[in-house]
Amino acid sequence: MEEGAIREPWRAVARHRLRGDRLLGPLMLAPAILYIVALVGFPLLLAIYLSFSNATTGSQTLNYVGLTNFARALDSTIFRAALTNTFVFTLVSEILVIVLGNVLALTLQQKFRGRPVVRFLILMPWAAPFALGAIGWKWMFDSLYSVVNWMLRAIHILGPHDFPQWLGVTKLAMAAIITVHVWRMLPFSAIVILAGLSAIPQEVLDAAAVDGASFPQRFWHILVPMLLPITTVAVLFGTVFTFTDLSLVYILTAGGPFNSTHVLSSWAFQVGIIAGDLAQGAAIALFLLPVLLVVAIGMLRTASRAEAGV
Repeated sequence: MEEGAIREPWRAVARHRLRGDRLLGPLMLAPAILYIVALVGFPLLLAIYLSFSNATTGSQTLNYVGLTNFARALDSTIFRAALTNTFVFTLVSEILVIVLGNVLALTLQQKFRGRPVVRFLILMPWAAPFALGAIGWKWMFDSLYSVVNWMLRAIHILGPHDFPQWLGVTKLAMAAIITVHVWRMLPFSAIVILAGLSAIPQEVLDAAAVDGASFPQRFWHILVPMLLPITTVAVLFGTVFTFTDLSLVYILTAGGPFNSTHVLSSWAFQVGIIAGDLAQGAAIALFLLPVLLVVAIGMLRTASRAEAGV
């Protein structure tokens, strides 16, 4: 009896600690969940609610209109152009970011003098406030004092009388937007891939080199498969970020010339906030949701299969 009486308090203490451990996880996650609900969940539900209404900034009435806003968006030529620009902008940017990110990561993995300083400088476009960088790029693409044009003429790519209007011609403006976005996202991609390269055992690469594998063979048969999970994460974040990016287009071109460089996020801002048609802007923004869900599910499945070796 005495031994049982002694063990019973210890069992009670163990059960109490177990219940405490079970509660610790939800308590630790609660701030993040509240943050997501407040800053993502509530605005999303509000956007869905507004998209089925006739809400505007100049009226206090709000009536249900069904799918009218979505039908109006699909009938708009500017919306269709913005949708096409969004896919072109995202696809071209992500291909360039991933390819150049791999090249940059492989370069930074090598040992050379001043490598820490080079890594710090490369990270600056990602760490610095983007608005400042975008304004700097806008000045570089200026129609009168373009530094880009001056450099291209200095290296004889442009003639002495050639003066491209980078932000005044549709194709050149889109090329400028993609260039600045790649400059912005490249450091993030390179650092993520570099972290993945650092996790690959050097013995595996050395063994392949001893067996006579060339660098392209080691890259395609060892590095690419082993980097696939972390590269997928980089592509996922980059795709979501690019699809929803508003600041770049708004600062550089504001959707011009003639609304030809709008993406969905900038056109939704233009219609919903600048023009005051909240319902139409919410409907345009919601067109991003199914695309991002498909991209996220596909990328995460690819990453999980790569980790499992399937």
